[in-house]
Amino acid sequence: MTAAPVPELEAITVRKLFLHLLPFLFLLYIVAYLDRINVSFAALQMREQLHLTDRMYGRAGGMFFWGYLLFQLPSNLVLERVGVRKWIAALMVVWGLVSCCTIFVRGPVSFYVLRFLLGAAEAGFFPGMILYMKRWFPANSRARAVAWFMTANPLAGVFGSPISGALLGLHGAGLQGWQWLFVMEAVPAVVLGIAVYWILPENPQGASWLSDAERNYLIKMLEQEHSGDHGLNKRDLLAVIFNARVWMLALVYFALPACMYGVTLWLPIAIRSLSGLSYFATGVVAAIPFIVTAVSMVLVGMHSDRTNERRWHIALPAFVGAVALAAASHSRQPFLVIGGMTLGMMGAEAMTGPFWAMATAQVGANAAVAIAVINSIANLGGYFGPYIIGLLRSGNGQFRGLLAIGITLAISGSLSLVAGARAEKRTAIATGTG
Repeated sequence: MTAAPVPELEAITVRKLFLHLLPFLFLLYIVAYLDRINVSFAALQMREQLHLTDRMYGRAGGMFFWGYLLFQLPSNLVLERVGVRKWIAALMVVWGLVSCCTIFVRGPVSFYVLRFLLGAAEAGFFPGMILYMKRWFPANSRARAVAWFMTANPLAGVFGSPISGALLGLHGAGLQGWQWLFVMEAVPAVVLGIAVYWILPENPQGASWLSDAERNYLIKMLEQEHSGDHGLNKRDLLAVIFNARVWMLALVYFALPACMYGVTLWLPIAIRSLSGLSYFATGVVAAIPFIVTAVSMVLVGMHSDRTNERRWHIALPAFVGAVALAAASHSRQPFLVIGGMTLGMMGAEAMTGPFWAMATAQVGANAAVAIAVINSIANLGGYFGPYIIGLLRSGNGQFRGLLAIGITLAISGSLSLVAGARAEKRTAIATGTG
């Protein structure tokens, strides 16, 4: 049998990676993201029943990311030791149980604690998935893979918003609608966590669905790409934490969770307060921004891979989102506010595929630690976003905190141009072309 030409072999191999890995990874991230954002619908009842102010809710929504910050690096170091399957499986079961325990919240303090614990439990999941894809997908297909994977964020909102809105009407067995919401949406995390161990292969060597030629080609390609890894010394963790390149990337990424979670955790409240729709109708309307966001993520990621350009694919969506959020911040018109929040979310989410393609190409050796540091520092934006909206929400219902988030997006876009230009200069010097 004649061996396939190299370009054809690469195309076949990458296609198999997309078909066999991404659907399951995608499903896992949908569940993870849904367990983060379902509080936005629960809050429609919780705030009144538990007497939570806008500031308390915004703080609680963001407390997730303090747990994320403190436990992400240790979680990823454990992942390196025990492997993806065991650790991701354990994390999913734990965070499912923690999410379910939110039914016992009785005031702001218990709310803060459980959101913190949920963040701690989920801390290793996302960077673990990014590292996992780095170990499977070649560099020239990685932005596209990450973009498809990250569409789980908006699609969790597409599927979860109507379901969450409907669950708020479920009462019985001594539980209110918001409590049933947490119970029902925690079950998939536990079930899929158990399934991870049996379904997810640890590395290409264990992929039975690859032929010998495909497996050998993929392993050789990945080894060649990673052979030049540099800049981070595994024996010196401080070299990672204080690496200027890592901090620059973290600052670029800060605006993404600030916008994504700031908008997402306040979107149902904005829709219901400005329109007066029912819980279910609010969920249906809330799904629309997530649909258009998913489409934009994929298109930007695909175009970034096709042109092999990263920094402008990060900066331009950031600038568009910044302008839209600034416009929405001083309006009470439902169309303008929801439209501005939608464009802001689209801009932030569209940046993710090109960003992680650029970041994983720059961090080099010990990518697990570098990714964890970038993600943990930057995800403090996930605290800033929800909290600043609650803090600055005006007495007449305007969401003035959106302006602050828009400014962070503009700064992020500008920094991405700087970081990308420096990376291109280093590459040109290393290859002797500049």
